[in-house]
Amino acid sequence: MSQSDYSFEPNVIDDEMLQKAVEEQWPEDIRKLAKAEGINFKDVMELQLSFRNILQIDNLWQFENLTKLQLDNNIIEKIEALESLVHLVWLDLSFNNIEVIEGLDTLVKLQDLSLYNNRISKIEHMDTLQELQIFSIGKNNLTTLENVVYLRKLKNLHSLNLTGNPFCDEEQYMLFVVAHLPGLVYLDFKLVSDTTREVAISNYHYLIDLLEHEEAQALAQLEEKQAQQKELEYHKRLDEIHHASSHDTAESMRAEYNEDILQLSDALMTLEMQMVDQLECRDLENRHHEKLLEISISALEKSLKNELDEELPDDVREFLVDKNTIVNMVNKSHNIHLLKINMRECDILLNMYHWEASVKEKALQNEIHRNRNRVKEIFQYIDDLQEQLDNTQIPEPTE
Repeated sequence: MSQSDYSFEPNVIDDEMLQKAVEEQWPEDIRKLAKAEGINFKDVMELQLSFRNILQIDNLWQFENLTKLQLDNNIIEKIEALESLVHLVWLDLSFNNIEVIEGLDTLVKLQDLSLYNNRISKIEHMDTLQELQIFSIGKNNLTTLENVVYLRKLKNLHSLNLTGNPFCDEEQYMLFVVAHLPGLVYLDFKLVSDTTREVAISNYHYLIDLLEHEEAQALAQLEEKQAQQKELEYHKRLDEIHHASSHDTAESMRAEYNEDILQLSDALMTLEMQMVDQLECRDLENRHHEKLLEISISALEKSLKNELDEELPDDVREFLVDKNTIVNMVNKSHNIHLLKINMRECDILLNMYHWEASVKEKALQNEIHRNRNRVKEIFQYIDDLQEQLDNTQIPEPTE
């Protein structure tokens, strides 16, 4: 429970509170020695500020080597003033009044984070916490299971507590979470069993496949954007260099670019053939679906009239119930096949993105190398000219 109902006045984190908190953590003999010599906050590795009616986080910049911080059971409303605690591994902000996840960007070493029993309605702003392994955000205001999808960004997360959130009452809650977070070992303080994991994957594998392809596409687009930015930066640097070319250089570049054009033509031809194959596969799948539907309905009609020429297996007869059942089953099979074709098309597009970035990078590096060599030639020419001038004897004027 948060401390909002306490009758005490809200406190601020000042030097007196910090001094007292540090002293309380040490045994009596060490405490006396520290008082005599003075406490250097830079040497403190752990700090406990629980149950102190703290309203606002502040004045922690001196604890630059802190690895563990407890701020639980206060009345904190906002996560802030933690940016200097870059060595923090363990952070407890449970039982407060926090509404938004924020202010954690610099805590890249964080492994254990508790936001249990707050007022948070959305999981966000945790992209930099790639070392996070344990995350507790139970008893908050999370209402949609889509919040769980965000946690796929945290590849090292293996223990998650979500108990007490509204979405935990949904029937598919556990299977949804386990399916979307394949690296999870513990969920809500319980070991994820192999059976649960298998059922979750079976129920959601089509959605997960689509999600993985969307993530792969997003990653490819990000890489392309970064490559373009890198290329722009290189060109800005090259624009500062005087461009000069010679006949030999031009001929060399023409031959090199002709070779690149041939490779480009071959690559485009290959991609075109792959796309044509995909279109043919889609057309064949559509025709197969129509024919299968026609045969299935015909088999159903013959079955109802006991006119089938041969005895069918029991598992096949289970589907020959009514027209709606057969249509639904055939359509489901058709959709699965189309999904696989779509996934193949995504793979082709991803290959195109990577290939394009590779070609651009190669051309850019060649241009940089050419310009650097040309600049060296210019400087060498200037040096030679200066040397000639230095060696030239100026005749003395005649009387």
